[in-house]
Amino acid sequence: MPDQTHHTFEDLVAEGAAVPTEGWDFSWFEGRATEERPSWGYARAAGERLARAAAALDIQTGGGEVLDFALDTAAENASWPGAPASRPRLLAATEGWPPNVGKAGALLGARGVVVVASPEDAPLPFADETFDLVLSRHPVRAHWPEIARVLRPGGTYFAQHVGPASVFELVEYFLGPRPAAVRGGRHPDRERAEAEAAGLDVVDLRAERLRMEFHDIAAVVHFLRKVVWMVPGFTVEGHESRLRSLHRRIEEEGPFVAHSTRHLFDVRKPERRA
Repeated sequence: MPDQTHHTFEDLVAEGAAVPTEGWDFSWFEGRATEERPSWGYARAAGERLARAAAALDIQTGGGEVLDFALDTAAENASWPGAPASRPRLLAATEGWPPNVGKAGALLGARGVVVVASPEDAPLPFADETFDLVLSRHPVRAHWPEIARVLRPGGTYFAQHVGPASVFELVEYFLGPRPAAVRGGRHPDRERAEAEAAGLDVVDLRAERLRMEFHDIAAVVHFLRKVVWMVPGFTVEGHESRLRSLHRRIEEEGPFVAHSTRHLFDVRKPERRA
C-alpha cells in the first residue's frame, strides 16, 4: 500500500501558506522544525527581573507571548527578598505591527499591561526616566538613545537580540550570497559601541550560534511568511522554483540545516552624579 502519510509539494506548500502569522507563538512548528535555545533562558530570566522591578517596559512585544510567560515567572519569584510585588506596579509594552497590537492587547490587557501601538522606528511614547527595567526580545533594531532616555538612573535594559547572518543558509538559498556588509549587520560589538555612545554601561554581553532544522517545505514557507525580513517580498508564487528544489532536497537528504545567532544584553544606565 502507498504511504498514506506522504504529502505532495502542493499539499505542504498550501498548509504552510494557510497558517496565521500573528504573534510570536511558534508551537505550530513542533515536529516540523527545531531550533536550539540559548543557554541563558531569556524569558525566565526576564521574569526574575520583573519580580524585582517597580516600572517596566517591553519593547516590540510581538503578540505578547514572551512577556506573558515572563509574568508567570515573576509570580513564581515574588518571594525574592526586596521584591515590591509579584510584578511591577507600572507595566507597559509597545508593538508596531497592527495584527500583533490586537493580539498583544487581548493577551496582556487581561493582565493589566498597557499595550501601546508605536512604530518600531518612532520615539518611545513615554516620559523621560519612567522605567527601571526595559525588556525586548528580538527587536528589529535597538534605539539606544530612546532606551537610555526612558530608563531611570540605575535602571536596566535586558534583551535578547538577533545576531549577524542569522539563518543565512536559508536566506542565501533563496537570495544568493549576501554582501559582507549585510552578513555583518546586527553584530554585538557594533551594538555594544552604540549602547555606550548613548551613555549606557554594558554589564554583560553573551553570544551563541544555534542549530536549526527544517523537516518539510511547509515549515520553510510558514517561517518565511512569519519572519518577513528574512526573504523580503517572499511569496509562494514568486519563489516556487526554489521551493520545489528545496522540497526535493529535504525528501532526498533529510532536514535542511541552518543556524540562528543570538546575543544577550544586560545594560545599565549609570546613577546620576551628585
